[in-house]
Amino acid sequence: MERVVRLIIFALLVFIILKASTFGWCFWKKAAFYPEKSDSQLAQRLKQHVDTLSQQIGERSVFRYEALNEAAQYITEEFISFGYKVKFQEYKVYDKVVKNIIVEKTGMQNAKETIIVGAHYDTCFNPGADDNASGIAGLLESARFFADKNTDKTIKFIAFVNEEPPFFQTQDMGSRVYTKDAKASNENIIVALILESVGYYSNKLLSQRYPMPLGFFYPNKGNFIAVVGNLGSGGTARKVASLLRKQRRIPVELAILPSFFPAIDFSDHWSFWKEGYPALMITDTAFLRNANYHRQSDTYEKLNYDYMAELLAGFVGVLSELSDKTSH
Repeated sequence: MERVVRLIIFALLVFIILKASTFGWCFWKKAAFYPEKSDSQLAQRLKQHVDTLSQQIGERSVFRYEALNEAAQYITEEFISFGYKVKFQEYKVYDKVVKNIIVEKTGMQNAKETIIVGAHYDTCFNPGADDNASGIAGLLESARFFADKNTDKTIKFIAFVNEEPPFFQTQDMGSRVYTKDAKASNENIIVALILESVGYYSNKLLSQRYPMPLGFFYPNKGNFIAVVGNLGSGGTARKVASLLRKQRRIPVELAILPSFFPAIDFSDHWSFWKEGYPALMITDTAFLRNANYHRQSDTYEKLNYDYMAELLAGFVGVLSELSDKTSH
């Protein structure tokens, strides 16, 4: 009997320790830098995109088909205003035509080497400010930056449809449709960078959580951007995280984990992994930080647009290095 009691006590202690590891334990780990003087015009443009998509249009899915199309039209018109020619990848779900929205900056030297920058524009029965109007805002502003720039490699900016349930990780997911077609046509994708919930930040203690047992190794303040990759994308993830840190715009944390690890594949990068392409998720960690995730309270005024502007300034710097002929 005494042995059983000891085993129960031991099991409880192990459970408590593991449960505690869902919070960041690195109280002493301070961000190396914080945004101080962000580009106010960029911050305002990002806010305008998020406001339009989440507040003016609102919930966006095949179940609110007019709103989904209105969001697609907004994204299309923004791309056109930057000078891009827009392509649509259309397919049917529930007898409704949905579409991925694609623009391309063709490379000058190595045009067949393609970098994908992607974000999904649908939502999960909510306004979806952080998830994922923030990602679309970043996508649009990245495309704006490169509209008049020359690059060595080709960059495709893609707004994906149907990332959210009930299409999540199914054949009707917009990015899954894209990657299957890309594989069939032998598209040479050297990396896909997916912007997934990039607008929510907090400097409060215990504002960041993690899947067990990652909390032992990461900070407890949700004031960083995470670069997330699987083992097959590890080298690329390390390079992107290093380049992003070099920009000195926003704190960066790197996570390279097996594909089966909880939450690591919760966005469109999963579709690229399925076809063997290296792909990364750039994220504020969504529900692991933001209590408004997939709720009606995921609204535009809760996001930090100065942090978003700093992230985007750093992100386009990373893209410039990845797409330049000197960055092989």
